[in-house]
Amino acid sequence: MEIAEEFLSGAKLLKPQIFEDGRGCFFESYNKKTFAALGINADFVQDNESFSARGVLRGMHFQKPPHAQAKLIRVLEGEVEDIILDLRFGGATFGQYKKVILSAENKNILFVPRGFAHGFHVLSASARLAYKCDNFYEPSSECGFRFDDKALNLPWSFGEACPIVSGKDLKWGSFSEYIKNPLFKYDQTI
Repeated sequence: MEIAEEFLSGAKLLKPQIFEDGRGCFFESYNKKTFAALGINADFVQDNESFSARGVLRGMHFQKPPHAQAKLIRVLEGEVEDIILDLRFGGATFGQYKKVILSAENKNILFVPRGFAHGFHVLSASARLAYKCDNFYEPSSECGFRFDDKALNLPWSFGEACPIVSGKDLKWGSFSEYIKNPLFKYDQTI
């Protein structure tokens, strides 16, 4: 496992070592010792999986403290554009985002620290994602903001087409509302 790219004060795009032959491939997607050596010390406690059709957009989501979650995200089937946004108020990369392509083909893994919003848009016919989380899901802490917030102008690739978005995601407020009362004070240990 190696860090392919590091960005936004702690987020990392990881590239696993892949062993391929005529039968297929094998790779290690998680190893606590390997991840600790790469500076990822999250204690993952919950695994989630989602399946979505082409054009589905899920986001931008996060959990409020004290139930914030670090996530380890990878695509098992298909391809998505994944965007994370730093919500750690006062930090060097607060309000900045990063877009990466995750796919079953590239096998890249995205580590998202606590204090980030996360969303993805399905580019392939369908996509199945797996998430490891370092904190349990708490419905009362679920939060988010609009994926199409004009102030952020996130670089989704759907252009003029309308993505398929849940009613709940359409009800989130704007990022500018979040800035008025930020939840995550910057702390390098988040």
